[in-house]
Amino acid sequence: QVRMTESGGGSVQAGGSLRLSCAASGYNLGSFSMGWFRQAPGKEREAVAAIRSGGAFTYYADSVKGRFTISQDNAKNTLDLQMNSLKPEDAGIYYCAAGPTYIYPLNWSKTTLYNGWGQGTQVTVSS
Repeated sequence: QVRMTESGGGSVQAGGSLRLSCAASGYNLGSFSMGWFRQAPGKEREAVAAIRSGGAFTYYADSVKGRFTISQDNAKNTLDLQMNSLKPEDAGIYYCAAGPTYIYPLNWSKTTLYNGWGQGTQVTVSS
């Protein structure tokens, strides 16, 4: 089963930026729809952004639209999440996971569709 490895987390001040990256050895991430999720202490894991296999469609949670950008680097076989204008409420552990080949507006955020969860990477945003 594919297993992801996330990296790039850290501590920033509000308004700052971070770039997260996700990799999985032995698997072509472009064959899957991929998603980024986050979980804050005491809260459920929530979907942040996703990209359909092939890269033609991207989806974002309303809370991050205009600030986060999900992308795939096929040459490096990685999934990235560029996070700008970070807010304290963006803090949490960020995970990436592989989804079905195709995701759609009505189902892209369902965590049950994804697997290969890694250990996550911690993002801290101070006010």
